[in-house]
Amino acid sequence: MTARDGAHIQTRPEVPTALLQLVNSVIWPGFVGTTVPAWLDQALLDGLAGVVYFTHNIDPDSPTQVAALSAAIRSANPGAVIGVDEEGGNVTRLQARDGSTVPGAAVLGALDDLSVTEAAGREIGRLCHEAGINLTIAPVADVNTNPLNPVIGVRAFGSNTALVSRHTAAAVTGIQSAGVGACAKHFPGHGDTVADSHMGTARLELGMDEITAHHLPPFHAAFDAGVASVMSAHIIIPELSEAPATLNPAMGALLRGTGFDGLLITDALDMAAIRATVGAGEGAVLSMLAGADLLCVGNPLNDYSSGGNDFDCYVEVRDALIDAASSGRLPLEVLQTARARVAAFAQWSADNWGAGDDGAAAGSPYRWVDAAEQACTVEATHGPATLPAGTTDVVVVDARTEFNMAAGPTANFFAQALSATVTVHERTPEALLAGLVPADLPVIAITDALTSAEQQQTLAAVAALAEPGAGTAADGAAAGLAPVSRRRVVAINAGLLPMAQERAPLSTIHCHGSSRVSAAAVARLLLAGA
Repeated sequence: MTARDGAHIQTRPEVPTALLQLVNSVIWPGFVGTTVPAWLDQALLDGLAGVVYFTHNIDPDSPTQVAALSAAIRSANPGAVIGVDEEGGNVTRLQARDGSTVPGAAVLGALDDLSVTEAAGREIGRLCHEAGINLTIAPVADVNTNPLNPVIGVRAFGSNTALVSRHTAAAVTGIQSAGVGACAKHFPGHGDTVADSHMGTARLELGMDEITAHHLPPFHAAFDAGVASVMSAHIIIPELSEAPATLNPAMGALLRGTGFDGLLITDALDMAAIRATVGAGEGAVLSMLAGADLLCVGNPLNDYSSGGNDFDCYVEVRDALIDAASSGRLPLEVLQTARARVAAFAQWSADNWGAGDDGAAAGSPYRWVDAAEQACTVEATHGPATLPAGTTDVVVVDARTEFNMAAGPTANFFAQALSATVTVHERTPEALLAGLVPADLPVIAITDALTSAEQQQTLAAVAALAEPGAGTAADGAAAGLAPVSRRRVVAINAGLLPMAQERAPLSTIHCHGSSRVSAAAVARLLLAGA
């Protein structure tokens, strides 16, 4: 018997239906699979707020699968909030296998053309709308003022408050013009941290005066643009308390003090800043007491989750809320207020769902590879940053040392983009250091953190391959340098623009991200001379 046939999946019979539905109305879980599991179908029938999609919920070989999945979810709960992390650039779920076709925030910030940013937002909204998704957890409104930040980086529009503010507003306008809700994240600002809250506790060692001046303005810009929702950060701000902001009532008061009355969504409760301290269940209770409206449970397939058991992840949060509400620790009024905001968003979504159907969001006038190419910075400081004429084979060494948890592991889109034109020989840094590189072939090194000693070591080894030797006069003339290198070597920096002391020891293309569209732009630049 399926849940739709009426069999409740491991419910607690002593819990009144009204309380179960009230608690469910604020829970936003992930799940495993590309169809609706029985427990999720039942929970949706019992008032579950909705779901968040992750990469494993999406079949890239079936163009209609996600829309059909969304329709099945709405058949159980017509007011379901269906969300996804679709930022463009490095962070995509709908295009995870092949890479995003929309430039990331750092690319857009480098271009600094608000019409392009708004169009990028509109394209993200269109992709979500086609998939039946009514809320994208974007844009990133963080001001990335710390170059050592391991989790924001190129996901932010930049390090300048005014620039981030105007592009955040433009992105919100674009996304919501397609009838999809936007979510400004990570309030009150994750941009100056040096830890990843996915993996541990992150601290923002700034006073509230500095936070107010430099990190809150992009959120105010999002509010002015009518953003539907905000996501909280699991960061500790010592001046407020030693609790992560998501669990801190002072954070909720700070947000509501701005006049914003939309959805406050928690960052995922399975992240280590919550999971490894108070746990997801207690974190859910504390989040509600801190002012949250919608509890993002997280990705059940994360290595640090409950072994892929999506139902257990949901139940841990559900039962903690039921127990807290039953004991009186969590006032019913708190849950009712949150449910009302979730319902208000669902109504907004229903009222605006056809906004992009008039053709305004049916496609972008922008050629995104062109935009990504225009944003690139080329430093031909050690010779040409192009492949030599007649190149048929190239070695690609990926110096990147670990993937960003927000983006997840991805393919090497740079190698893929180059392979459309030349034969690519991929080598690991270890193979490079062992001398296992075909002789005389050009070498491309990919980095995303020029502050990393390990990545710099790989870049130095690649640079050492460009020893003076027999080259061509054309090579020397193109470089304007002598002596001529016997082997062309170039770096691709997919991370932040470096400080002077962090620059690569070879000519570099800075492209502000590692999406498919940025990779295609870099390949075009590299092949310009070939």
